[in-house]
Amino acid sequence: MLNAIELAIQVGEELKSRKLLLAVAESCTGGGIAYAVTEVAGSSEWFDCGFVSYSNSSKTELLDISAALIAQHGAVSEEIAAAMAESAIANSEAHVSLSTTGIAGPTGAVPGKPVGTVCFGWKVGGVTHTERRIFSGDRRAVREQTIVYALDRLLRYLREM
Repeated sequence: MLNAIELAIQVGEELKSRKLLLAVAESCTGGGIAYAVTEVAGSSEWFDCGFVSYSNSSKTELLDISAALIAQHGAVSEEIAAAMAESAIANSEAHVSLSTTGIAGPTGAVPGKPVGTVCFGWKVGGVTHTERRIFSGDRRAVREQTIVYALDRLLRYLREM
């Protein structure tokens, strides 16, 4: 599998060829996806912005996600990942988005959501996709796997447009 920068290059090529802009909404990755994307020279042609909403209150304040939705499903849920992806577009000039929310560890596990649980959201072509994955390894490994997976899936959705 490609690394995050290699994937970001390919994502950028796909977005640029379609004249689309990307926004990201990140929690557990703490801006890691935005970092990978902006490592690519010329990314300003296809990357609009990133939201790092680590706390629940920042998800509400920055991304307009209701506290009730967070209370109902938990911050680490496909419902919140979908809301983050949709809000990233609603609060930017972007056409395409991706989001991550998860438990990188070493603490934070709750029943049904072990350390390594990550929920993703992608909004591409007007359709919101979500997925839940469980990654293994330490905090750094979980975050790195999350970044790569998010970009890899985004690339796949773009190519399916």
